[in-house]
Amino acid sequence: MIELKNNECCGCGACVNVCPKNCISMKVDAEGFEYPSVDKTSCINCGLCEKVCPINKQEPLRSNKPNTYAAKIKDDTIRNLSSSGGIFSILANEILSKCGVVYGVALSDDLKQAQHIRVDNTEDIYKLRGSKYLQSKTGNIFNQVKSDLEDNKQVLFSGVPCQINGLKLFLRKEYENLLTVEVICHGVPSPALWLKYFDYLETKYNAKIQKVNFREKRNGWKTFGLTEDGDNISQYLNLHHDPYMQMFLRNYCLRPSCYDCVAKKLESMADLTIADFWGIQNVAPEMDDDKGTSLVLVQTKKGEKILDSLKEQFVSKKVDFDDGIKSNISYWKSCDKPNERNYFFDDMNTMSFSDLQAKYCKPIRRSLIKRGIGKAKLILKHILRGVEHSNTSTQFEYGLLIQMTRDSE
Repeated sequence: MIELKNNECCGCGACVNVCPKNCISMKVDAEGFEYPSVDKTSCINCGLCEKVCPINKQEPLRSNKPNTYAAKIKDDTIRNLSSSGGIFSILANEILSKCGVVYGVALSDDLKQAQHIRVDNTEDIYKLRGSKYLQSKTGNIFNQVKSDLEDNKQVLFSGVPCQINGLKLFLRKEYENLLTVEVICHGVPSPALWLKYFDYLETKYNAKIQKVNFREKRNGWKTFGLTEDGDNISQYLNLHHDPYMQMFLRNYCLRPSCYDCVAKKLESMADLTIADFWGIQNVAPEMDDDKGTSLVLVQTKKGEKILDSLKEQFVSKKVDFDDGIKSNISYWKSCDKPNERNYFFDDMNTMSFSDLQAKYCKPIRRSLIKRGIGKAKLILKHILRGVEHSNTSTQFEYGLLIQMTRDSE
């Protein structure tokens, strides 16, 4: 029977999917995170839930240095719609061209939650592009993946490392027709906080949110502001000004397990690791056109083989592994837990969002950093993670775009 403390469970859902008696379900706690709940009257103590739990996996520890590339798709239209270099879209389209299926994270129709979905046509790939700064619900998705694999379909599964690990342990054997792609993860923020922010914006502007883009490039990476055009409202704030992103990057609202992530300690179980190539201007400036470049780590021969077969669709440069992850420390290091985390969620559940913002999103002046004041230095280090090696970097100037429509009177 699965028994984990809340600061251990990553919420991948592998235990739910493997249970032969369907006696495990995910329940939401006061912080908004899902945890497994076991109906002990139905449990037969088969132990499968414990065998597939990625938190129980303790080896091998991370030591390899995979081949590392800076890469960007040649199709600028797709790259502009992607978080970084658009490499995921190339991989997804390749799997779909072979009548395969792609699993990834999409926002729900009402934009209030993130969830893993199955895509079997190129028209729906757009749903999986771009970052979603929410923990996705996996539901019964691992069982769907297994069914497709057993039907000999080509399958691409993308997710954060703990989800990849949960899937691979759930499957309990290697499938040649499975390609796994993990995304380097800073940590997952509370879905409950997103709902609070969502409701705050709709109330503030008396409008219904129609579209959300957590990594908007269209208005420039340094532009932020609010524009109104009749009944249409568009709010764009870069990460230094958006309160939701600030709470996320200051680590106040992360899942407890993210402060000591097991997946970051172990060898990757994915075929490919992708991320934004923070620090690209220092490592491979010729690959930096300020439109987004992907960091790609090749973890397996399968991953190398598919990348090589698609090389005509993207531009790439091999770089040193240590240089590649120098500004992407989330690959191997868990984020620090701030003292404010101990009471942030009590405030979230009792304060209005505007009061929460006033308390937790106070500006941090760079002058404080220069004078070496400890607390401010620590917080800004998190916010500027990846930029600390270059004051000229513009690649952290992405922002959150929320489009709303006000009902006509």
